[in-house]
Amino acid sequence: MTPKIQSFVMHCGEMGSRWGFNRTIGQMCGLLVISEQPLTANEISDRLNISRGNVSMGIKELQSWRLIQVQHRPGDRKEYYSPAGSIWDMALRVFEERRKREVDPTLSLLRDNMLDAPANSEEAYAQAKMHEIHDLLDALTHFASELPKMGPERLHSLMKLGAGVGKVLDMKDKFLKANK
Repeated sequence: MTPKIQSFVMHCGEMGSRWGFNRTIGQMCGLLVISEQPLTANEISDRLNISRGNVSMGIKELQSWRLIQVQHRPGDRKEYYSPAGSIWDMALRVFEERRKREVDPTLSLLRDNMLDAPANSEEAYAQAKMHEIHDLLDALTHFASELPKMGPERLHSLMKLGAGVGKVLDMKDKFLKANK
């Protein structure tokens, strides 16, 4: 690997834990994303200097996240691995998997806790905060469910618009404070 490629792959490894998987899996994902051609497990092992067993476990994990796909070549018994779709597709899958693994259980717990009437003022306060958390996560989940329909170009436009809306709201707040 060139120094630039190695730097990117190592960074993906460091970011892996923040994305929901370990360093080695992050490195494998980064390597596969920037490799022009699909790679065999042995090639992944050699390039990352990790054991073949580690690669095998990593492949299973990346497949469970639906981030890589297996390819076969005529007359070749080896399995070749490549990203499962575009960067956009992969990002959507990570969002979806994290929602299933982290957000959905939290929403479920919050709903269960909000069903019962509070027993005292401490629980009433806690339930009010849980309701705020629920509403925020529910809104974010709804927004995230709209992402696949948008596509990257429309999301980029929306984000530009959001920055403009933020500036307008800041100006409105300053105006209101100045005219009190």
